[in-house]
Amino acid sequence: MLSNATITVAKMNGLGNEIVVADLRSTKKIFTAREVEAIAATPGLSFDQLMALHAPKTPGTEGFVRIYNNDGSEVGACGNGTRCIGLLAARQSGRRSMKFETIAGVLDVWVAEDDQITVDMGEPKFGWQEIPLAEEFRDTRAIELQIGPIDNPVLHSPSAVNVGNPHVVFWVDNVGAHDLGRFGPLLENHPIFPERANISIAAITSPSSLILRTWERGAGLTQACGSAACAAAVCAARKKFTGRKVTVSLPGGHLMIEWTAGNRILMTGPAELEFEARIDAAALAFAGG
Repeated sequence: MLSNATITVAKMNGLGNEIVVADLRSTKKIFTAREVEAIAATPGLSFDQLMALHAPKTPGTEGFVRIYNNDGSEVGACGNGTRCIGLLAARQSGRRSMKFETIAGVLDVWVAEDDQITVDMGEPKFGWQEIPLAEEFRDTRAIELQIGPIDNPVLHSPSAVNVGNPHVVFWVDNVGAHDLGRFGPLLENHPIFPERANISIAAITSPSSLILRTWERGAGLTQACGSAACAAAVCAARKKFTGRKVTVSLPGGHLMIEWTAGNRILMTGPAELEFEARIDAAALAFAGG
């Protein structure tokens, strides 16, 4: 369990993607998977991702961020969560430009306004071993994976990429015509994904826009997934469905994604602070906001 002090956390959201931020920079505490699950089960504090901010490992960064899904698993990237933690740090420090370190690398964050927060999500990885996949695919713009009969699949030939975590994107005409909640968990745990994967369905609506729904690895259906928006944008550009700057429409709202000529992915969107609460150190009980 936790030590005998209460921990103040911020309940936030990025386009409805529920985020909890815990500032642990003054402690040596590292959450266990069971503690993360207990926090997620605390009334009023349910979340898709928990962002735990620890003391910096690299000079010049605000801190080292551990990112957890609500099932206790740890991941390398969460775009919506990074915007949230950037907004919180900007309000506390007054700085508009900052860096955060994660297991996937150092992320730059710029806060113009609450609804204009940009995160440099890094460089996409397209190699089958980098994603990773369990078998070799020379061209990950379309891998061999399908749902439904061989001669008439419902979904097939998704694009694959790693954007801090593994993603696959199925291209469809109508994202509302598919039961992502039913097949999402099956595909997330498919043997072709040794580290599991985030599963998205995307529909191209113009050369500069697409619609996206995502089943997040370890979290399930969410209102928005920033890294999935990045994954869909770069995969769409690779397949020449769109240009390199697109608006991605998710159930919770819109994100602007730009895949730069320098091979960086810039994601811009809003974040919102809902309230602050205290976690009881002994019982992880909700102590009020």
